[in-house]
Amino acid sequence: MHIPIKKSKTNKLFAGVIAGFAEHFGWNVALARVLYVVLTLFLSITGLGIIAYLVLWMLMEEPEVEE
Repeated sequence: MHIPIKKSKTNKLFAGVIAGFAEHFGWNVALARVLYVVLTLFLSITGLGIIAYLVLWMLMEEPEVEE
């Protein structure tokens, strides 16, 4: 099962998940990353931010490779 959002190919720090969402929805990538970190720290008791990132990493499509 995959979701129709691709990971970022050029703008990634770890796996390109947050940047992929930001690019798909036309958001500012830096702002999306800051928002993710703040929400993850806020929910750090449950660990949902990290779990959600890992699940999205597995479900998001890989970027297309240009040859």
